[in-house]
Amino acid sequence: MTSLADRPVWPAPTAPAGHPALRRDAARVLTGNWTGTSTVPSRTLYPHQWSWDSAFVAIGLRHLSARRAQRELETLLAAQWADGRVPHIVFNPAVPHGAYFPGPDFWRSSRAGRAAGAPSATETSGMVQPPVHALAAWLVHRADPAESRRRGFLTRLRPRLTAWHDYLLTRRDLGGGGLAAVVHPWEPGMDNSPCWDGALRRVEPAPPGTFRRADLRHGRAADRPTDLDYGRYVRLAADYRDAGYDDRAARHAFAVEDPCFNALLIAGELALAAIARDLGEDGTAHTARAERLTRRLVARLWDAEAGVFRARDLHDGTLVGERGVGGLVPLVVPHLPHAVAGRLRATLAGPCFRAPATRLVPSYDLTGPVFDAQRYWRGPAWFNTAWLIHRGLRTHGFHQDAARLGHGLLTEAGRSGFAEYVDPTTGAARGAREFSWTAALALDLLCAGSEEPLP
Repeated sequence: MTSLADRPVWPAPTAPAGHPALRRDAARVLTGNWTGTSTVPSRTLYPHQWSWDSAFVAIGLRHLSARRAQRELETLLAAQWADGRVPHIVFNPAVPHGAYFPGPDFWRSSRAGRAAGAPSATETSGMVQPPVHALAAWLVHRADPAESRRRGFLTRLRPRLTAWHDYLLTRRDLGGGGLAAVVHPWEPGMDNSPCWDGALRRVEPAPPGTFRRADLRHGRAADRPTDLDYGRYVRLAADYRDAGYDDRAARHAFAVEDPCFNALLIAGELALAAIARDLGEDGTAHTARAERLTRRLVARLWDAEAGVFRARDLHDGTLVGERGVGGLVPLVVPHLPHAVAGRLRATLAGPCFRAPATRLVPSYDLTGPVFDAQRYWRGPAWFNTAWLIHRGLRTHGFHQDAARLGHGLLTEAGRSGFAEYVDPTTGAARGAREFSWTAALALDLLCAGSEEPLP
């Protein structure tokens, strides 16, 4: 398998007019959301450290300060559990407990997660998010290799990243097919996607009076999950907590193999191979694992007729009928069969995902029966998925498509005030503003340039 460093490079997308101001404003957002040890997604709705947010943030921060980007990942991984999992939230003890729900009083990680190896001195959630971290660590290292080596950045992070992937490929292989499973809609990161509706119908929601939603203080109800869905999220999380966060002992009412999650695990394995080689060690075990995962991803989740990867519901073994943006993210996998990559490109350009008002990619099929242009992950276009698909298009040589998507990302980031997401039918900004990963990934596209090798 070809090394990361040996891959060809291609020019970054043409930046829209005013890009020096865009770069300055993106840097301002990241500076404003920095806490001293990590970056919050937003100062209002998300006042703690989130797992895959921090990985994306580090990818952008490396252009401002490689040291600070390293610190971002180091802070997150310092809260890793002994079983290898990287929790999806690391709580800031200085933030009042009522500022976010579910907060540390709900998760009770240091007590409920003790048997699974939760840290005793840091409160976290017990769930995970997509494994973007190894790729982020590799990109951060490349931003300033001398500083990285001086601080032993890769040497210290490599065993943690390896343990994280090992956890996913052992304890989370719930379907026995060699792919990692997610056990809650929050874990694939696309919380409210219609792709989870079928599985969620099996879940009895927590009674409304047993929890208080903090998200509605900072966002419009029309943009956020419904109370019914939120009650189901709370039920799943409480059941997992009450089972001691034990993946084998818990009775998972929700268990799904997600294509985006596993595609990022493959990209992470290739990054770990590159990290091993940079440290003078053998990376072939990671490249071999990436090859096996790629074969399993295609065999278990590819739907050739639909031209998209689908999630697999492990309760009945069927592929989920809904088409979400996560089914396009596997473009980031370098060694997909050529026919699969070509079909994904065609799907992106077709009526299901070609948005009328933005070049970004809707989070759900525009022609789908429950498409909602405003509601969280049920239609709006997000910047992190656009960045991943842009990277995937470049990986497979679709350079004009990548340039159009990259230009769209930069244009919408600036026009929306670095919004959390945008309405794909009007381009209107939705969710939080001055959102960290939007600023970070716009900064990355502006700064990475043609020197950046691809996996």
